[in-house]
Amino acid sequence: MNNDRRLEVLRAIVEDYVHTREPVGSKALVERHSLGVSPATIRNDMAVLEESGLIHQPHTSAGRVPTDKGYRLFVDQISTLKPLSTAERRAIAHLLDGAVDLDDVVERTVRLLAQLTQQVAVVQYPSLRNSALRHVELVPLTDRRLLVVIITDSGRVEQRALEVSSPLDPAVVAELRARINAGSIGRRVADIGSALEDTTLRFAPEHRGMVGKVIEVLTETLRLDAEERIVMAGTANLARSDMDFSRTIGPVLEALEEQVVLLRLLQELAEDNSVAVSIGEENRHESLSEASIVATAYGGGSEGVAHLGVLGPTRMDYPSAMSSVRAVARYLSRILSG
Repeated sequence: MNNDRRLEVLRAIVEDYVHTREPVGSKALVERHSLGVSPATIRNDMAVLEESGLIHQPHTSAGRVPTDKGYRLFVDQISTLKPLSTAERRAIAHLLDGAVDLDDVVERTVRLLAQLTQQVAVVQYPSLRNSALRHVELVPLTDRRLLVVIITDSGRVEQRALEVSSPLDPAVVAELRARINAGSIGRRVADIGSALEDTTLRFAPEHRGMVGKVIEVLTETLRLDAEERIVMAGTANLARSDMDFSRTIGPVLEALEEQVVLLRLLQELAEDNSVAVSIGEENRHESLSEASIVATAYGGGSEGVAHLGVLGPTRMDYPSAMSSVRAVARYLSRILSG
């Protein structure tokens, strides 16, 4: 049994089927690939692959197409991801370097990923759960109104305005800003509350109401259970792949609308900065049993601060999708760290 050759036959079937969307026969394999064996040997190898559940014959007298199990073996055999072309890397740099803020970065990233992969792209906003505080700014708007600006190390910016009962003292506001930053900069969001719990007592009684409100706004904004956000692009790409689904794509589109489902899938799939792939029935969500997801984490540290990925039919160009997801995540990480 020549397992290496049969893996090559499987690879060729996957590549041809992804490219042509047509079942692949032994004659086509011989003509398109230098497998170094006779058509009869190819047919025998295909029979073994079919018995192993790696390919199947959708119609009598038709060629073979990969199964979920076949796609999984194909993906697992990808030892190295091919680098993006110079033009693709230049396009990433050109588009993302022009972003003006985090919202712009995320919007550009999701559109770029959809364009590169021709799949549905999903990007999670940097999660507060995995972020650290970079800076807090207190800006008096009027003598009784204060703006609290919170900036995390992932580039996420949150702004909250609050009203106070007595006129603001600029010196007290400056002192509070200094104490908050001294006690919380660089700390994980989960530790901010305990780091600032004694701050109110450090001020005179007449200022403690204002100080307490600021601390409350700060800790409330940084709650770990705050709603996570995702953005999507490229849904039209999925519509163009309608023929790849035996059922209607309606359930897939409905699943895409459930942000909680998508977030859970991304988080479970991409637990670190490596690129992970979930294929067909491997997806826990029933509506996505004919879809595949390629995802990774991005941002600082080994776990990243958020996730991004693409979703499409199982008939996906996995090497290209994986390379694009990895490249965009790395570039996005560099932008946020800067």
